[in-house]
Amino acid sequence: MKKGISLALVGLLAAGSLVGCGSKPAEQSSTGGSSQPAPSNNSSGGEKSGGSSSIEEVTIAVAHATPDSETSHYHAFATKFKELVEKNTDGKVKIEIHPNGELGGEREAVEAVQIGTLDATITSSGPVGNFAPLSNAFDFPFLFRDKAHAYKVLDGELGAEVSKQLESVGIVNLAWAENGFRNITNNKRPIKKPEDLQGLKIRTMENKVHLDSFKEFGAAPTPMAITEVFTSMQQGVVDGEENPLSVIVPQKFYEVQKYMTLSGHFYSPALFVINKSKFDGFSPELQKILIDAATASRDYEREFIANLEDKYIQTAKDSGMEILTASEYDQAAFQKASEPIYKKYEAEYGEFIQKILDTK
Repeated sequence: MKKGISLALVGLLAAGSLVGCGSKPAEQSSTGGSSQPAPSNNSSGGEKSGGSSSIEEVTIAVAHATPDSETSHYHAFATKFKELVEKNTDGKVKIEIHPNGELGGEREAVEAVQIGTLDATITSSGPVGNFAPLSNAFDFPFLFRDKAHAYKVLDGELGAEVSKQLESVGIVNLAWAENGFRNITNNKRPIKKPEDLQGLKIRTMENKVHLDSFKEFGAAPTPMAITEVFTSMQQGVVDGEENPLSVIVPQKFYEVQKYMTLSGHFYSPALFVINKSKFDGFSPELQKILIDAATASRDYEREFIANLEDKYIQTAKDSGMEILTASEYDQAAFQKASEPIYKKYEAEYGEFIQKILDTK
């Protein structure tokens, strides 16, 4: 489904002159110190992986906040990453997966990665703006035309620019993964136009652009960690939430939500991040294995989500949800309601957003 941005929004940002990107994809190793014992560095990064005696033995803990089920996209990423890394190191490197938010919500996990009490995590972009402010620019409503546009931006120089900001605070982004286009669910009524959200308490990510957007849409946005959402909807603390199908269905939100609108109002990227000191302490060969495995897992997870989208929708229908399709809701009205958000943040993100819009 094609996701455009209204001409009014494009014109809003076109007035300012652009600055050149000027950045190359961020290097994945740097000169930071390591809390680990110095590894053997007697191999070149160009050697083929798999069984080299130069690869150190290490365990890497990877956390995520989604279920460890066969339809969970983060778990699919994590298990593929584990498979590839352990295979290409002949088992010298062990990947220890902690699913279901057992080590905390996304913000807690990213903070833990930053300070080094957790090695790595897969997270939505929601909390990342607290560490790399430019990442907030990816979260504007109706910004990405489609998934291909999003991939071009995230996997190119603009994604690398955000990754560079993360490195400056002790976090290395190994790959941009995916959540997908986000959709609105609630227990009160079908959502066809912004007025239908009036007064509804909608859980959003802990993200200032998302919060302001839902205020403009007429809702009462309520930020909270994903690990708290099911219970909060079950108990009536919030009326609804907004998430990609890849979250709504594996998290079984259909058990506590009646209506879903396939609104696609935000595209939601994900990141696979690792503690910088830990990563810098690895040999160049192991660094390359981790980067290659993360890239392959990114591609695997994106395809995994695409292949399951129809199944996600059918599962929600079979479980009793009433679904308003993309053609049935008023996207133009939501785009119009989004214009004040672009105006509010034009000075902060306008040039970067224009680069996103100009990406072909």
